[in-house]
Amino acid sequence: MGVTRRQLLRFSGMGMLGAVIFAGCRIPDREFIAESPVLIPEDLVEGQDAYFATLARPSTGVESVLVRVMQGRAKKIEGNPDYPMSQGKHTAQAEASLQELYHPDRIATPLRRVGERGSGEFESISWEAAMGELQAKLSEFSGNPGSVAMITEPLRGALGTVASRFASNYGATQMAFEAVDQTVVRAALKNLFNQDRLPIADVKNAHYVLSFGSDFLSNWHAPLHYNWQYGEFRGTENGKRGTLVQIEPRFSMTAANADTWVHINPGTEGVLALAIADVILKEQTGNPAGMEALRDVIEANAQDLPTAEDVTGVSQAKIVKMARDFAEHQPGVAIGGGLAAAQTNGLFNMTAVYLLNALVDNIGKKGGLLFNPEAPLKDVESSAAASSLVDFQRLADRMRTSQVNVVLVHGADPVYGLPGALQFRRAMKDNVPFIASFSNFMDESTAMADLVLPDLVPMEGWGDDVSDPGPGYESIALQQPVVMPFVDVRSFGDVLLATAEGLGGDMTRGLPWNTMKDAIRSNAEELFKLNRGSIQQYPSFEEFWIGVLQRGGWWDTKATSKDSTKAKVDTIPGQATPTFSGAAAEYPFHLLPFMSHSMGDGREANLPWLQATPDPITTAVWSTWVELNPQSAKELDVREGDILEVTSPKGTIEAQVYVNPATPPNVVSIPMGQGHTFFGRYAEGIGSNVMSILDAVSDADTGALAWGATRVKLTLTGRRSRVPKFEGMVVPRQLHERPVYQISKGTDHT
Repeated sequence: MGVTRRQLLRFSGMGMLGAVIFAGCRIPDREFIAESPVLIPEDLVEGQDAYFATLARPSTGVESVLVRVMQGRAKKIEGNPDYPMSQGKHTAQAEASLQELYHPDRIATPLRRVGERGSGEFESISWEAAMGELQAKLSEFSGNPGSVAMITEPLRGALGTVASRFASNYGATQMAFEAVDQTVVRAALKNLFNQDRLPIADVKNAHYVLSFGSDFLSNWHAPLHYNWQYGEFRGTENGKRGTLVQIEPRFSMTAANADTWVHINPGTEGVLALAIADVILKEQTGNPAGMEALRDVIEANAQDLPTAEDVTGVSQAKIVKMARDFAEHQPGVAIGGGLAAAQTNGLFNMTAVYLLNALVDNIGKKGGLLFNPEAPLKDVESSAAASSLVDFQRLADRMRTSQVNVVLVHGADPVYGLPGALQFRRAMKDNVPFIASFSNFMDESTAMADLVLPDLVPMEGWGDDVSDPGPGYESIALQQPVVMPFVDVRSFGDVLLATAEGLGGDMTRGLPWNTMKDAIRSNAEELFKLNRGSIQQYPSFEEFWIGVLQRGGWWDTKATSKDSTKAKVDTIPGQATPTFSGAAAEYPFHLLPFMSHSMGDGREANLPWLQATPDPITTAVWSTWVELNPQSAKELDVREGDILEVTSPKGTIEAQVYVNPATPPNVVSIPMGQGHTFFGRYAEGIGSNVMSILDAVSDADTGALAWGATRVKLTLTGRRSRVPKFEGMVVPRQLHERPVYQISKGTDHT
């Protein structure tokens, strides 16, 4: 008798070694009891479920989760209640990773290109053949190692160590790509506080939060952590309710939840922050030591209140009120990012914003800004900064002059995500002899590859992560496989380790492991030797290993940063006011792209659950829309559903009109994430890619992409289509007694 499907699933089920010792919000056992079946059907697998702690890796940030597994199949994802960054919560992106696991468009075997480059035509080959071709190409160009470029997502943990040492041993150029990065924020924190890792704002214990452009309730870094903290911030045990002020030119998810939304002219957030600092300084309401240390730099850069009002569009009365409230309602915290950093003067803005924390001396204190220490392990990368736009411009220039022979791509899609003005696709397509992708989906960059070596998804492989930002103390999350791969794929880390072994010589220097599991276990042994932290009661390493897998990681709440909390700044770099691509006379609207609430920068656009998750402001799904002020819509004679051409100095896309009374009249907002030409049946041909019309302008000091610095004009196409949204045919209206946005200069916008 042959093996039945049910028996096969039972045999392939994961062992119980790392099953968690708590079941979270498990489904009652009665749900799994078949009611008197004579024969259990083949599609009904008997048995009890188990929960395994592991990691989900959406674009919004790594999350520690529990995966419910029945007889070898992942069924449900929940947040890990034990891990400090998640506290039992999880995002829609983490939930949708089940669709990534069982996606019909997953690349199931290694592939070799057979058609024209960029056509997406491939044939299946064996892993032996694929590994042989990869090693042969790397051996061929070993005499010119600088001609090899490795482009990955920002990598932390053991995989970051393996990738960086592989690239270093070979001599390759290693770059990290993230469409919306934190380069400017990192540079400001490095200049002010000498911090390499991102800090965390202790929102839950704050009384007052000033947020400059950081949409932390949607998808600004660590949104999961900030969402549960925000819940406690709004309703603490002692009954006090914190105050949130959101300062940005777009009405975002965070602005919608704020006590006050302050609309500001794009790119002038630094001027506002310094005006607030100047009021605190003149009224002597800050910390005496902080005021004395920062007096010279504030007085040298702050503008008087009338000028600040004229530049920012924020009234003098509002500036003074925010300054007094921030100083008087401590502990409080000022954070910045997003559109405020995505300008040609982004570093100026972010330096001015984070300087406010030093002025009131809230750093390292409850309710303030908490620094994060490095991981206590030598073989773990604690932070991962993305490469700047200028770095990718240089790489594209090298490609055009035939200085790049090999490109290795993993976890990144620069062909889709870089500004169209950079022409990165053409540079790579026409000039690079060999491209290898390690993607498990046919995205735009993978379609350019000559060889595809598909990676595991997180639920199939070993890994770890050092949260960046972390919770304010040492923490390491662990990733274990919870299901067996059902397609012929291999871990990217395992492929690099095997390739290093095959190339020989110095390639294995600093890479003593045969597999990623070996690397993770080796790091866990180092944690065990520390004999401290969340898991220290086990007498042997094997028991510790089981415990750390069950809890999803290790952390030590006492191991906080010992770095100085004093700001060291003599000047604020950059210009106070931004510049924009496109003359205002020809391009009258500021283009404010924003990350999709569900699909981020587009890395999850292939998952239908996320395509169907409504935008929290418009409720729109499966589309690209342009948010337009009612007065602007009236002047253009358009209404909801009309299709417009959105034209910048560098290109044109189409988008449906969504008339939003909360949109200021001089800006238009368009979500990122759509407009894929590849990436599977659920992403291809849907909407437009707003990144394709951005100019390749950058922050003057860091070289980071200034993705908020492009102006556009709007043109009617004469076509229309109903916007797919949960509101149906209902259009948003402004209540007369509760104005969302008042069109008059120098007024408050709440």
